[in-house]
Amino acid sequence: MMELVQKGGPLMWLILACSITALGVFFERLVHLHRASIKTGDFLRGLANLLKNKNLAEAIQECAGSPGPIPRVLHAMLLRHDAPREELRAIAQEAGQLEVPGLERNLALLGTIAYATPLVGLLGTILGLLTAFQQISTHGGYATATEIAGGVYESLLTSAAALTVAIPAFVAHSYISARVNDVLHDIERASIEMLEILRGNQNSGKPL
Repeated sequence: MMELVQKGGPLMWLILACSITALGVFFERLVHLHRASIKTGDFLRGLANLLKNKNLAEAIQECAGSPGPIPRVLHAMLLRHDAPREELRAIAQEAGQLEVPGLERNLALLGTIAYATPLVGLLGTILGLLTAFQQISTHGGYATATEIAGGVYESLLTSAAALTVAIPAFVAHSYISARVNDVLHDIERASIEMLEILRGNQNSGKPL
């Protein structure tokens, strides 16, 4: 592995750094999103039963003690459970927006690696070809095949390494983006359902 990095020239170290960074970001995001995911339907049914039985304090405590963006958004809504519908909707939107940066953290970095690494590989290809032509120029057009092959090998190696990093990084970025969108959809769904639950309690005229 290290022999290939050395033969590929200085840009191979940059490509290697990109691969390590992309791998670290991908697994960090996987762990974060796994912790952020809950069974939304079951969680909402549990809260609905608590609110139906007028256990507002227990419902708030349940949200406060549960990890993830959905419980935090619902917690913000429950703290202002007696607010008008439009205000509750605004509270849910604001709380949801506060969760977005945490969900998308480092996602732009992963996308940048996916799109920029092939350009680094292209630069390595050009530099490798320049090295090959320099050998030809230095020897007056009589460079040996071995001398030319060094530059060509370097150019092909950096291109192959860059694509080996960029393709998985692009797939990882697409996958994580889809997972983030799923969580945001769950937040929106949970907010709407909680809004209906609280509105039902408000219309019943019975305080929680």
